[in-house]
Amino acid sequence: MSITQVTIIQLVILAIVQGLTEFIPVSSSAHLILAPLMVEGWADQGRAIDVAAHVGSLGAVMLYFRKETLGLMQGGVDTVLRRQTENGKLFFLIAIATVPLVVFGGILAASGLADAMRDPRVIGATSIIFGVLLWVADRKPVATEEAPTGWRKVLFIGGAQALAAIPGTSRSGATITAARWLGFTREQSARFSMLLAIPAIAASGLYEGLKMVSEGAEATMGPALIVATFSFFAALLSIDVFLKLTRRLSFTPFVIYRIILGVFLLILFSL
Repeated sequence: MSITQVTIIQLVILAIVQGLTEFIPVSSSAHLILAPLMVEGWADQGRAIDVAAHVGSLGAVMLYFRKETLGLMQGGVDTVLRRQTENGKLFFLIAIATVPLVVFGGILAASGLADAMRDPRVIGATSIIFGVLLWVADRKPVATEEAPTGWRKVLFIGGAQALAAIPGTSRSGATITAARWLGFTREQSARFSMLLAIPAIAASGLYEGLKMVSEGAEATMGPALIVATFSFFAALLSIDVFLKLTRRLSFTPFVIYRIILGVFLLILFSL
């Protein structure tokens, strides 16, 4: 990829958009898909740039939740050594919540449906449907102040996360919706959703990276570093602001945005 002034601007904007939307319930993947369709003169940025943007976001969430990230790593070691620890329990819960996404995402990728669903009309429909579901779940009363625990509840949230393989659903939106449906607070729902993002983004990034290598896709290091860097700082800011907002506001503003976006896309791409 050659670097021109226009290309640099596009890379920076895509990185910032991805970083800002990765952890809020509006679907970052949908915005990356829509960007080259909505801006005249923008070519599709390609899989390599999408992967770099997600790597930047992954670095941000791991840094923000560095204590929990280290705990997960230690939990993985404890699990392998069959030691009963709190870190091991957290690792187990995050692991089982990730399985549905890996399985469902793998099925969509193997069947070719993953590429077929990269359609603005699909994104429009899922934005509306899952936006309404978020609104309904967010109106349920809080049943517990604790973080999501118990393998059944965590697996339910993980099952919702699997639906994020469908463009426009939003991984964070689906997991937050499921957690709120179970009666967890907005902040606890958002925090757990962000922890689930660590293996989810890592798994999808690894898959896409291996796919790029097998297909012989090439990308220069410069564009990838630009995207990863800007995505990292945008995501770090987004995480901090979003968690603070969950203590004061409902998720209704995000629902309204999703519905407006969905209606706009359905009208624009159905004419």
